[in-house]
Amino acid sequence: MDELLTEARNPASTHLDELSALQFVRLMNAEDAKVISAVASQAGVIARAIDLIADRLRAGGRLVYAGAGTSGRLGILDATECPPTFNAPAGLVIGVIAGGPTAVTAAVEGAEDHPEFASKDLANISLSAADVLVGIASSGRTPYVLGAVEYARRVGARTIGLSCNADSQIVPRVDLAITPVVGPEVLSGSTRLKAGTATKLVLNMLSTGAMVRLGKTFGNLMVDLRATNEKLRHRTNRIVREATGLGRVEADALLERCRRELKTALVVQLAGVSAEEARDRLRQAGGWVRAAVGRNGHATLKHDSDDLVLGFDGGGTRTVALLAAPDPTGHWRLLGRGEAGPSNRQAIGTAAALAALDEAAERAFAAAAIVRRPVRAACLGLAGAGRQEDQDVIREWASKVALAETVDVIEDAALLPAAGTPDGWGVAVVAGTGSMAFACGPDGQTARAGGWGHLLGDEGSGYAIATAGLRAVARAADRRGPSTSLTDRLLAANGLKRPEEMVGVVYRDYDRTAVAALAPVVLETAANGDWVALEIVRAAAGELAAAVVAAARPLGLGPTFPVALAGGLLASSPAYRELFLAALVARGITATPVTVVVEPAEGAVRLALGLGQPAVAASA
Repeated sequence: MDELLTEARNPASTHLDELSALQFVRLMNAEDAKVISAVASQAGVIARAIDLIADRLRAGGRLVYAGAGTSGRLGILDATECPPTFNAPAGLVIGVIAGGPTAVTAAVEGAEDHPEFASKDLANISLSAADVLVGIASSGRTPYVLGAVEYARRVGARTIGLSCNADSQIVPRVDLAITPVVGPEVLSGSTRLKAGTATKLVLNMLSTGAMVRLGKTFGNLMVDLRATNEKLRHRTNRIVREATGLGRVEADALLERCRRELKTALVVQLAGVSAEEARDRLRQAGGWVRAAVGRNGHATLKHDSDDLVLGFDGGGTRTVALLAAPDPTGHWRLLGRGEAGPSNRQAIGTAAALAALDEAAERAFAAAAIVRRPVRAACLGLAGAGRQEDQDVIREWASKVALAETVDVIEDAALLPAAGTPDGWGVAVVAGTGSMAFACGPDGQTARAGGWGHLLGDEGSGYAIATAGLRAVARAADRRGPSTSLTDRLLAANGLKRPEEMVGVVYRDYDRTAVAALAPVVLETAANGDWVALEIVRAAAGELAAAVVAAARPLGLGPTFPVALAGGLLASSPAYRELFLAALVARGITATPVTVVVEPAEGAVRLALGLGQPAVAASA
């Protein structure tokens, strides 16, 4: 046990009993944030596990979870949720736990130490070669779980191991090993915390992914249900309306014609066939609505290609695609939203970036329940696409995949004026981890200031504010600067006791995003009246205002123009926004209107529809 990472002491929580409630919450939250990346690291093997499970279920097998303690309870919870969520038949997904049903609500001491108990439990449910077993053990060494895996292999079942320790005992014993390594727990050895969270996330993916593969959904709608009560009758009516665009009365009439069979009703309406043909199509498609609809589907019935546009916002963290259509009022309506990983070519390479764009587009069509095909226009606002040669690569890909009849590729900052100003021109200000100002004039000319990165610039950003706060703590510790409550607050946020410990955190575990995440602590300290923190925040707001002036000046904008705000810092802190706007006024600029942009991809939609002001050239 001593060598297990899940049993190790966490250096960030060695003084756990001395923390205030707020410090404790921040520490727990920071540790829990590590779970997401740990699970993401296992994406490939989780996807293979989903395909394996779906294949076994499709062939008449079952999904069986086996675990002890928290792991066993999480398996039983996931199994229990499958029938009401997906109309899965009883016994399709089963959970067994060391100690039996009693162990679900009370600890059964010593039960996990007996591998033979697992053999008996699995024999009782007649585990066979048709099934797939998921052995769940945070440690990767629980005897009950290892016994379950060995029994499953003896009867010919496929096996998947889920643990939170790399190279654990379960790894070589299973067909697929999923190992999200979350590190030591805040409370040493308490694997119901990060390890339990990682386990729940993975189980969510396994069961939901497998059910989607089995045709239990249409887009993101749960369509494999029977209307056995009034609530479910209302739900089926709503699903028909959302998938087909029919009104409430028409949807109900359609369901009545189809004997209240939801899938049949969808295929009838979307494919334009009779109820009997719809049932036959569903039989041939194994219950998969989209396959039963075929290409004579929702898109053909509701929208022509001339109606549809795509808007993309692609950066270093994620890619968003919005599928939209104009409405009669001169505006537009969202049909589907798709999200994928990063698409900054400069950061992740061309192949990965293009794959993310394609995945986001595919998911947008799927969310709209529309068969994918070329749209009238697409606008792609992408980080790292400011140069002509970069834009040409994207256009070549768009042509190969037949993305749209017309394609516009622009840098991602150009989306913000289109998304957040009335007529598509003005100044966009970004302040998150980094910072910049992007100006677009009424004639489409553009200019920018900032955006030089954390080493050369990014003044006014979360990173700049956080590092200024950390420097203030260091100066106070040396008595080179005034004392400040930033010392206690920033040390607590990092789980430290003395300023000297910051050196190890900043230099050994350096992460620009993690440092920038400390900016809210500085903002909060300033709001509580600490004048050192207040001066830091005021100076940062002044730098942002100076960037706005620098970007607006070459275009002749001023003294009044629209401003669009974006980035986590400006979006989440009203106090910082007020300081920034006051700094603009001090420089003779009146920002009106001021809009916080939550979804930059909406600007891409507006540009694709011709509702915004396209950027034509950078003049600074």
